[in-house]
Amino acid sequence: MSIASGVVTFTVDRGLYGVPVERVQEILDIRPISPMPSAPAYLMGVIDLRGDNIPVVDLRTLLKLPALEDTPQTRILVTLIDHGGRKLVIGLRTDKVIEVCQVDDGELRPMSEADLLQWHGASIEGIGRRNGEVVSVLDLDNLFAQAGRTLLKMDSDVSASDSSSAA
Repeated sequence: MSIASGVVTFTVDRGLYGVPVERVQEILDIRPISPMPSAPAYLMGVIDLRGDNIPVVDLRTLLKLPALEDTPQTRILVTLIDHGGRKLVIGLRTDKVIEVCQVDDGELRPMSEADLLQWHGASIEGIGRRNGEVVSVLDLDNLFAQAGRTLLKMDSDVSASDSSSAA
């Protein structure tokens, strides 16, 4: 599978990941995140981005990795997710953004051995290489298939709250 537009690469724990560049709106320095009551563990809360409430997801928690305090390299990738035909803007907390680049041969390969290992890899769009290192390019839509329902509900709750505040 060709990925002509390139990827934004980043680290979470010891893993090198990528997101197709057309899915990234911007890269932000870490900033205060307002927690949301009764939110799932992976949903850190929301940030204000030029007047919009953007939910921020901790990729470490979502990927079932140990927690880590923010560092000067911690970044939030503001990304676009397609959930049931609806476009959502979601921030992804990463350990460190590396670069915007092309994978070495411009191609992603599926992990065909995944079924044998009883792992379906639905959250991985494909595997590429950058300077010889393996880059797992995330399929954001599948990664957030379950999380998206919670985020949609939260978005509806925030909208309803905004409407009732305006009245």
